[in-house]
Amino acid sequence: MSQLPEQSARTSVPTSADVARAAGVSRATVSYVLNDNTTVRISDATRRRVRAAAFDLGYVPHAAARSLRAGHSRMVLLPATRLPAGLLQRRFFTDLQSDLRRLDYTVVQYGSAGLDPDEAVRAWAELRPVAVVAPAGVPLTPHGIGMLTRSGAKAVITLGPQPVEGAHALVLDQRVVGGSAVRHLLARGRRRIGVVMPQEPGLALFSEPRLAGALQAAEACADARVRRLPLRYEETSAAGLAARWRTLGLDSVFAYDDEYAMLLMRALQDAGVEVPAETAVVGAGDLMLGRLLRPRLSSVSMELATAQPPAEMIDRLVRNPGGAPERHDLLRARTVARESG
Repeated sequence: MSQLPEQSARTSVPTSADVARAAGVSRATVSYVLNDNTTVRISDATRRRVRAAAFDLGYVPHAAARSLRAGHSRMVLLPATRLPAGLLQRRFFTDLQSDLRRLDYTVVQYGSAGLDPDEAVRAWAELRPVAVVAPAGVPLTPHGIGMLTRSGAKAVITLGPQPVEGAHALVLDQRVVGGSAVRHLLARGRRRIGVVMPQEPGLALFSEPRLAGALQAAEACADARVRRLPLRYEETSAAGLAARWRTLGLDSVFAYDDEYAMLLMRALQDAGVEVPAETAVVGAGDLMLGRLLRPRLSSVSMELATAQPPAEMIDRLVRNPGGAPERHDLLRARTVARESG
């Protein structure tokens, strides 16, 4: 039978009592200082001494014990998704995690690959999070939301193109992206508009609403028409589409995002199709690389805007649970005109 190394058996975990002895204070004072309790008056010098002792000893408060004292955890769970995350969404979650930590929440990312929806929710519930923020592509149903709530979650929030019944929703309505691109093209006299539809798995969750927004915007112009253009993110696929471009009768294209726009624009130029003289090209995401192309790429710039910062909103929902599900539309879009159309 294998045994742990002898050194591990001798290693002791520092406790709050050790910190108290090193700092010359009571354990209660250690708890007040390290839990940032401001209801008890403690001098700045004492706070510094306690924190220095904790640092020197390598003492870390026990999260589970703190949760028991408080009556709930301070854990916000962010389930991971297998869908590709755009720059905007990555930035959103980075900022959200930083802001939640400043509000004294512990942020945990949880991978759910290989789990069906019910298994995933049970795994999340076992961690007893105080809140769950589920991005698009993470399986979440009304039944799962109920399970999380019964396990102690005070707020369940979804982030995606559509809300989920029973959860608070941060909605990224992708229709505004397609609508902005097509209104831009219509304003420049383009009437026969292609819309690139990526064939990569998972992207339909975003591309279908963008197409819906494009179609809705085109309805404002009687002689405008929109054509769906399937495209894989491969040079051969783009070259094939470009080779038959002139048979399609299109004078412009909204290419889902900047990466697909750059792929297709290069293929069109290689096929002798002039951009923007014959075909205007618009992407989405406003990547720096698109501005370095020639012609410079027109693109839909996107930002997330809320009346209240998302971390503060989550904190408010945790402190005041039980209210009706809230919906907040985050996505704002505007097309930045450059040389490609």
